[in-house]
Amino acid sequence: MKIRNVPIGGGHPLVLFAGPCVVENRELVMKTALAIRTVAEKYGIGIVFKSSYVKANRTSGTSFTGIGMEAALKILQEVRKELDLPVMTDIHTEGEASAAAEAADVLQIPAFLCRQTSLLQAAGRTGRIVNIKKGQFMAPEDMAFAAGKVAATGNTGILLTERGTTFGYHNLVVDMRSLVIMRGLGYPVVFDATHSVQLPGGGTGETAGEPEFIFPLARAAVAVGCDGIFAEVHPDPPHALSDAASQLRLDRLDAFIAGCLAVDRAVKGV
Repeated sequence: MKIRNVPIGGGHPLVLFAGPCVVENRELVMKTALAIRTVAEKYGIGIVFKSSYVKANRTSGTSFTGIGMEAALKILQEVRKELDLPVMTDIHTEGEASAAAEAADVLQIPAFLCRQTSLLQAAGRTGRIVNIKKGQFMAPEDMAFAAGKVAATGNTGILLTERGTTFGYHNLVVDMRSLVIMRGLGYPVVFDATHSVQLPGGGTGETAGEPEFIFPLARAAVAVGCDGIFAEVHPDPPHALSDAASQLRLDRLDAFIAGCLAVDRAVKGV
């Protein structure tokens, strides 16, 4: 499979999915996208820029959700055209699929919505690659049914992403077996290194996190065998308008990529 000109799966080198959690403003997005591209070019790793045009799932009703769909999608289109990067963004309703597909190469189905049949079908009908994030409540083998809903539209460009499983209250645990199990379903598998360190609802009206575990979990996932690694990155995570407690600081991306690639090359013998 290729995401524009970036091959993923089938023994190809690791692919990086990275960008700020949500489109906060044009300057932040373009600055971050350019920095990601620069680091990726240094290491020769394929990249897909990721940012959400709206954050529909927030702990508090007063939390920032976005600058507006139209304005945010316009900025993502700029990333695609001016920086020549493939783009991934979330969709939350069937009605968003067509507009988002105009600005993105990959439509992402949020974890809490991974069983929504009409949403999966709408994403599939756009012809774009569809990345389905495994729900925190899902067994990895059950993702076969989510993928099947997209495939039934005739679209087999499907990615599956692991992002941790609910473990009691305000905690997630990553079962590395899920990467192997989902890969066995026949689709490329991505590991989400930043959402996996979240403590959902663990803050005061917000999601807390343990970013110190981003590096070790990412390296472990690459060692187990995944085709892509996902990390939300931000120049100043403590002041990010969404997922402030779990995003990777932009100036640590170089070390993050270097560590993941070292493991990937050792596993693949290249």
